[in-house]
Amino acid sequence: MSASPVAPREPSDAHGRVAELHAIRAQARCGPSRRATEAQHAKGKLTARERIELLLDAGSFHEVEQLRRHRATGFGLEAKRPYTDGVLTGWGTVEGRTVFVYAHDFRIFGGALGEAHAAKIHKVMDLALAAGAPLVSLNDGAGARIQEGVSALAGYGGIFQRHARASGIIPQISVMLGPCAGGAAYGPALTDFVFMVRDTSQMFLTGPDVVKAVTGEEITHNGLGGADVHAETSGVCHFAYDDEETCLAEVRYLLSLLPQNSQENPPAVDLGDPADRRCDALLDLVPANGRLPYDMRAVIEEIVDDGDHVEVHAAWATNVLCCLARLGGRTVGVLANQPQYLAGVLDARASEKAARFVQMCDAFNVPLVTLVDVPGFLPGVDQEHGGIIRHGAKLLYAYCNATVPRISLVLRKAYGGAYIVMDSRSIGADLTYAWPTNEIAVMGAEGAAGVIFRRQIAEAADPEAMRVRMVKEYKSELMHPYYAAERGLVDDVIDPAATREVLIASLAMLGTKRAELPSRKHGNPPL
Repeated sequence: MSASPVAPREPSDAHGRVAELHAIRAQARCGPSRRATEAQHAKGKLTARERIELLLDAGSFHEVEQLRRHRATGFGLEAKRPYTDGVLTGWGTVEGRTVFVYAHDFRIFGGALGEAHAAKIHKVMDLALAAGAPLVSLNDGAGARIQEGVSALAGYGGIFQRHARASGIIPQISVMLGPCAGGAAYGPALTDFVFMVRDTSQMFLTGPDVVKAVTGEEITHNGLGGADVHAETSGVCHFAYDDEETCLAEVRYLLSLLPQNSQENPPAVDLGDPADRRCDALLDLVPANGRLPYDMRAVIEEIVDDGDHVEVHAAWATNVLCCLARLGGRTVGVLANQPQYLAGVLDARASEKAARFVQMCDAFNVPLVTLVDVPGFLPGVDQEHGGIIRHGAKLLYAYCNATVPRISLVLRKAYGGAYIVMDSRSIGADLTYAWPTNEIAVMGAEGAAGVIFRRQIAEAADPEAMRVRMVKEYKSELMHPYYAAERGLVDDVIDPAATREVLIASLAMLGTKRAELPSRKHGNPPL
């Protein structure tokens, strides 16, 4: 399976020993064989070293335990002891900042994890936490090394424990570049972000053969756990791309938006977009008529620096948007309803997606900007039986628990409990703004009038005319744009064209915000 390690010898002097070292290192860098490398490329996949070279700044990789080999015996393992043991570990830089990385080498034991392999990963994970720097895993492995039995399983346990320990302290990113089956899939699921490449990466607990044996269902590997399945259906994958090069370039970009750890702020980058740039296009992008849909992405692109943003979970729970971008050069998390899908309502999936995003931003000192245009929670038996109450409570809990600067902006509709949950003043938003097109109320005027004036409408000689009159009366009394501002529930009603300038000025003021939660071991958020 692999070339034999360089045989020990007795060099005559230091020069000979150094030459021997270089020979051993060259063998470790080349990997098992040219044939194995060609097989990897034939599958449309890069080697572990090629991937690291794309991820990190040129020449910055420092490898750890390159010469590590397993000590297992039996099943022919004693005759196959390649250097690296199938995983590359170490650190380098991304745009000059330290990043730790480990990458499975599928050419060696199929990237399967054994005792020595796991020990190397444990080492680099411990280093990342100690140094306070992000950890990126490049996953392309066949799971536990069966020949090593329970020792391999214990290795996974150590990885899971370290992921949990580092959670919320350093950014953890999993990049799926090959198969990930069985318990191994829980490692990426514990990290902050999961990237996948279409056609070549899959994640599942039980493979297609087991599924067929147990349930009779026939399905392909990609149909069961491919990138699009996890990006669109399960929500396991945050980002899906067509090729490894694009995927790793996007990992680099995401890292540029995040801090090194929870004790730092994200790096500020001046993109040259003026803070006082007017956004006159917003007046036309968002229809005043609340029944008309529009693309909230266009609103975000108009507001943020140079229109650049990274959308997290873009294909899952599409009725809410979660984006990382910059405002005035500083990273912000933008959470927004998407009127193009389900009118922007909150449902169970959208609530769960938004809650996780809020928690991630809060953990890594990323201020939150919430753009509100929400008609309520999605009604229906499926939603109620699917636990929309507890899922909605996740988002509520996440916002209430967040201590980063929080600004909310009501564009149009803000109805009922969904208004409260979308970072309203009452749950702790630092500043709340509204456009003059806002409608903040318990429910829409038609529904409210039907409840309040039900008897008058039913007893009227012309019920329809009475209903229209009562709707107009309700709107004029309780739903005019300044009702909430008059009661201090909105800090200001602003010109949409001034949105960018107002948000940047507000974030600058809140840059020194200090907030502490009550002393406790940890909270007990909804399931």
